[in-house]
Amino acid sequence: MRHRLHILLFFFLSSVLLSSWVHNNVAKAEVITLATDTFDDKVKEKDTAWFVKFCVPWCKHCKNLGTLWEDLGTIMEGEDEIEIGEVDCTTNKPVCAKVDIHSYPTFKLFYNGEEVAKYQGPKDVESLKAFVLEEAEKAATRAQLENDGEL
Repeated sequence: MRHRLHILLFFFLSSVLLSSWVHNNVAKAEVITLATDTFDDKVKEKDTAWFVKFCVPWCKHCKNLGTLWEDLGTIMEGEDEIEIGEVDCTTNKPVCAKVDIHSYPTFKLFYNGEEVAKYQGPKDVESLKAFVLEEAEKAATRAQLENDGEL
C-alpha cells in the first residue's frame, strides 16, 4: 500500500513539474532572448522589425510587467517580418550601452538594424501591438522608398 502511494505521488509530482516546464518554455518560445553576441545579427535581418524589451531582473517595474511581453510574443507570432525580443541588461551591458539604455524597462523598435522608434505608451498588450504594427509598417515603407531612390 505504501509503495503504491509513493508511485502515485511520484507521478503526480512529475506531471506538475512537466506541466510547469512546458508552460514556461512554450510561453517564451515567441519571445527571442537576445545577447551581446546575437543582438546585431538579429536586429540587422533584412526587412524585419524587432521590438525589443530591455530589462533587468531586479527592476520592480520590469517585474510588474508580469507575462505582458510573453503575451505580446504569442499574439505577434503570426505576423510576418516582426520579431519580439528581450535583452537582460545585467548580462548584456555592451548591447544596452550601445543602444543607449538608461532606464528599465525600455522598449525599442529596430528595422534593418536601425532604431526607428521608442515606445513610451501604456503597458498593455493591445497598445504595444498597435504601436509595433504601425511603426513597423512605417519603417518598411520608408525602407522601400529609400531602396527605390525616392527618399
